[in-house]
This record gives sequence, C-alpha cells and structure tokens, in this order.
Amino acid sequence: MLNGIIGRKIGMTRIFEADGQSVPVTVIEAGPCFVVQKKLTATDGYEAVQLGFARRSLAKANKPERGHLEKHGSKSAFEVLKEMRVADAGAFEEGQEITVEQFAIGERVTITGTSKGKGFQGTVKRHGFRRGPMSHGSMSHRAPGSIGASAFPSRVIKGKRLPGHMGNERVTVKNLEIIDVRPEDNLLVVKGAVPGPRQGIVLIRKAG
Repeated sequence: MLNGIIGRKIGMTRIFEADGQSVPVTVIEAGPCFVVQKKLTATDGYEAVQLGFARRSLAKANKPERGHLEKHGSKSAFEVLKEMRVADAGAFEEGQEITVEQFAIGERVTITGTSKGKGFQGTVKRHGFRRGPMSHGSMSHRAPGSIGASAFPSRVIKGKRLPGHMGNERVTVKNLEIIDVRPEDNLLVVKGAVPGPRQGIVLIRKAG
C-alpha cells in the first residue's frame, strides 16, 4: 500500500463547523499520480515506486527524461517525478493511477513543501532580534552588533545568527488533520497551514 501522494497547494480558506466555529484550512490538489517506475530490491537494492504528477506533453521533456519515460511505457511526461518508499513495489503496476481516495476524513498527515523565499534579510526579520535605540543619538538601530570574541578564538563561531538568505527551504509540517476528501475533484482539505506559496508542489504522507 502507498502511504502518500504528490499534490499542489491551491490556497487557504476557512470552513465552519456545526457549532459555528471557524476553522482555517488549506486546499490541496492531490493527484492523480501515476506509477512511472518500480524500484525492486533485486535490481535497485530497495523497494520504491516513482510517481509522476501533472501530465504534460512528452515532446516538452528533454531527451534523457523522454528516454526514461518511454522505457517504462509512459505516453506523457510529468511536471514532477518523485520516489516513495513502499513495502512491496511488485504490488504496483507501471501506469497505475494513484488517487486521493486512499485518505479519509480525520486522518493525520505529514506535508512537506518548499517555503516562500524572502531573499537576503537582516537579523531583525530573519532571527527576531530586537532593534537598538531609535533616539538620543543612537546610530545602531537594526545593526546586528558585536559578533563574537576578540583574541580568542579569533574567529566567528560557526552557526552565528547573522543576516543572510531567508526562506526557500524544505519544510515539513507534521500531524495535520484531514477535514475533507473530495475524490471527484482530486481535492484534499487539511486543517491549518502548509509550507510554500500557492501553486507550490507538496508531498503528502500519512502520519506514522
């Protein structure tokens, strides 16, 4: 059994429960995905399946990708190809469709995505540092200040929090509750926020 699926974040909204309470939710277009390749212990050393998500024309794929897809009998290319570990890859067939029907309302899932990129940011925004005085002649408002020791050890300690690139990282959020499953529209509705921007690719796996 496959315990996950590839999806695309549609955006956030809210739903109202029977008692009138507002619940923030994220809507995800989950699948359909297609089994492109099976990885077997005998040939690859582990059991997994390669899934394709979001069909596109095979002519738009580059030559190595097109050769890989044609070798496994795929008639189309995909925007996303990802591997997922399984207990027995032999139980799947190449070309098999994987849908959102494997999930149920009330289940818990782990979702992985790429966070929004924020560019180069200072320490106040990046790490939550406090600013310096804004008056009385102070000339140090949002500067990071002193960054370390003097003669010993004569270097900046690795891991020091400083300005730098923020966001655009792989982020995983665990234990999100499924509020609704709509197989006819390939939609999954989960409680709370999911990493990444609208239209960002996410990997959804069953918790545990």
